[in-house]
Amino acid sequence: RFIASFTSAYLSLAILQSKPTSSFTTTTTNLDGTTTQTPLAGRTLDLTLFALTRAIDVVIGTAWNLHRQRRQASNKWTRLESLISNVTDPAIFALSSGMVMWSWFYYPSSLPRAYNKWIDSAAAVDSRLIQALKRCHDGTLRYGEETGQAELLGSMCKDYSLPEVWGDPARSIPFPCEIVHMGCGPSCEYHALSRFVRSFKWAMTTYLPLSLLLALRNPSKKAFRRAVLSAARTSTFLGTFITLFYYGVCLARTRIGPHIIGKGIKERNMIDGGVCVGTGCVLCGWSILIEKVGRRKDGGLFVAPRAMATLLPRKYEKTKEWMERVVFAGSTGVVFTCVLEDRGRVRGVLGGLLAGVLNH
Repeated sequence: RFIASFTSAYLSLAILQSKPTSSFTTTTTNLDGTTTQTPLAGRTLDLTLFALTRAIDVVIGTAWNLHRQRRQASNKWTRLESLISNVTDPAIFALSSGMVMWSWFYYPSSLPRAYNKWIDSAAAVDSRLIQALKRCHDGTLRYGEETGQAELLGSMCKDYSLPEVWGDPARSIPFPCEIVHMGCGPSCEYHALSRFVRSFKWAMTTYLPLSLLLALRNPSKKAFRRAVLSAARTSTFLGTFITLFYYGVCLARTRIGPHIIGKGIKERNMIDGGVCVGTGCVLCGWSILIEKVGRRKDGGLFVAPRAMATLLPRKYEKTKEWMERVVFAGSTGVVFTCVLEDRGRVRGVLGGLLAGVLNH
């Protein structure tokens, strides 16, 4: 079964990769002035990482289940081990989504365009604020120095009816959190609450119609009530995700960070140079605890491949494409073999879907 799955997956990906794509080419200029188009690989990387993530989950999950059965049979199963079982899926989601948010903020080119566009829409943040914090991160904007960056946040202050001097890093150390709040007033907590309300409304306009549409397959009062509750829960999760990200920034900049790291210019540069955004990235993903247990594991397995992709180049040399094929084929072989032997070893919606397809 594994060999058959490996072979078919390897050949299938090879066929998929054989089609040339203009967006995955690089142009080099020769000494005589002519140009040469060189094809690049990486177009199927997301698919490969998805398969790899599932294979890793199957292998580790199987090993952990065997460990748990042995420990429970000998009455040695501890609360710590039980806690690890319950926290693993939320932790995977929190870590993965944190990596994605960090990349969205500082390295958007490492994410697909659709991902960036969706996060931009959900975050609803002034691009000048992102640009300012990115300049703090790369050292272009430094507090207490005249670096020619006052215009960036100064224009933002003017648009939000705030004193323009707040946007001058040479005179305002640091720039107040009220700029981060973008017109919501000085309170970090009120800003967090307003973020939740706005994000919840935005999410409901997306998820409620979809949930109601699915409920129309078997229309009933119970089905529609379940659809509304499901949309509300998911919207609450997303609203909390965005709220925790922004409030994490405020915690690091104002509420807690300065009291731990320090209030000097060097420490302020450090906080706005990455600590504040990093805090938001660490906190936001734990909103997954609002979702049901089943959705927690699906959420983690959905985001993990995208997080892994941020660590790899989006394009690479065509001569190394065989490595990706081997990884994809091996991962697919593991997943398919486990589905055929024991459907329960492949978790989430994918396990049920593959079991239904492969067992017919």
